[in-house]
Amino acid sequence: MSYTQIKLDIADGVATITLHRPEKMNAFTRMMMDEVIDAIDTTDADDSVRAVIVTGHGDRAFCAGADLTPEGGGHVFSDPNPVDDLSDERVRDGGGRLTLRLFNSKKPLIGACNGVAVGVGATMQLPFDIRLASDNARFGFVFARRGITPEAASSWFLPRLVGMQTALEWCMTGRIFNAGEALDRGLVRSVHPQGELMDAARGIAREIADNTSAVSVAMTRAMLWRLGAGGHPMDAHRIDSRAIYRLSRSEDAKEGIASFLEKRAPEYPDTVSGNMPDFYPWWDEPGYS
Repeated sequence: MSYTQIKLDIADGVATITLHRPEKMNAFTRMMMDEVIDAIDTTDADDSVRAVIVTGHGDRAFCAGADLTPEGGGHVFSDPNPVDDLSDERVRDGGGRLTLRLFNSKKPLIGACNGVAVGVGATMQLPFDIRLASDNARFGFVFARRGITPEAASSWFLPRLVGMQTALEWCMTGRIFNAGEALDRGLVRSVHPQGELMDAARGIAREIADNTSAVSVAMTRAMLWRLGAGGHPMDAHRIDSRAIYRLSRSEDAKEGIASFLEKRAPEYPDTVSGNMPDFYPWWDEPGYS
């Protein structure tokens, strides 16, 4: 797929997805949704990719929310003429379709928020595993100030990241807040000068790419996101037990031990495309209805 609203660059085991609508402060459209989903499909299928960085073009905005102009689509529903029947597939929120695909990524996702991120520009970042921000970043869950509700499954993601009280405050007031508050409340890992943001994100990506097993990271990501929200620790124990048993007998485990004992960099042979445990995925993916 050729892209018109994003850029995808892959080099040395790290993929970078850049939201690229400079004339619109990278505002979100249905086309952008489709292109980011396709890019994640591509990075999942490419065993050379060990980590994915998502950022916005320029130094002003990560994503200024949904493009509400006619040329932008005016909304991000799956169908341009949604109907009143709420069970109909056509009323699906486009931001939610994107965040659910990000949630199911097999590769770790690192967000580099390089400026303004409001509405879906903020909610699309919630499934990222690690979020960094530039010192000029601004965030806003502004839906109540537009007469609508939070979207992109953010009612599930946001309280898990920052706690219910902060999630309620940010969503009920709809106010814009700065990178310092995002750091204090746990939305982002760290804040950096604009010119140092991508280097910091690449540093984390390199640490993953150079030192870890791709299969271990993919399993760890799925386990922490899915089991951390479970109803009882026994749910995690069942999967933990099977995962550690299978992976401890893998070629990656042999290499991990050998490289440690020999005091050298590891060269893990297993791949996400060919060597995930036989019980993965262990969950039934729910449908939309």
